[in-house]
Amino acid sequence: MKILQCQALLAATLADARCSAPGETPYARAGRSIVRMASAYESDGRTFMAAGDPVNALAAALYGLGWLHCGIASGLLVIPKKTPACPFGGVVDPLPPARQAKLDEKTGRYAGLLDTAIASVAPAPDPGTPGYAFAEQVRFIAGVYLFHGREQASAARCEEALASFSYGHGWLDAGVETGLFSIRANRQIFTVD
Repeated sequence: MKILQCQALLAATLADARCSAPGETPYARAGRSIVRMASAYESDGRTFMAAGDPVNALAAALYGLGWLHCGIASGLLVIPKKTPACPFGGVVDPLPPARQAKLDEKTGRYAGLLDTAIASVAPAPDPGTPGYAFAEQVRFIAGVYLFHGREQASAARCEEALASFSYGHGWLDAGVETGLFSIRANRQIFTVD
């Protein structure tokens, strides 16, 4: 998928997303937090793209989509469409050669961040509960995108690798924000205060 298409997908999904829980319940606050974070990354992505920084625009769009898709999968958010569109429906735009050094650096750094993040959390709910099962699912999804990103990086497809690492980290960060995980180490790499 092209970077501009990823940004458009994020904007459209944000426009359609609604919190499923009522009022001021903890679940409603968690849903609004996911929307707020995804909105911030959608805005950042537009700003990066307008400034001629497609590397950060790509990372922001996929990170925001990871947040939203985790919120939808958890049931905290609903969208009127049956299934949120997948941002991995094609090859990501190759970035200009002048951006290659930044892309390589960010891709390597994000691989390390996602690997560290996965190792730094543990499911917060008790084993045997639905919350625990979903936390394990979120951590599994983050691991799948870490694996996929590493495969893409090994094949010198750094755009796809960065997209995978950003998307996987978005899922994991949303899980932390909504209380699915307790942070055991490296708190500074998560968005919670």
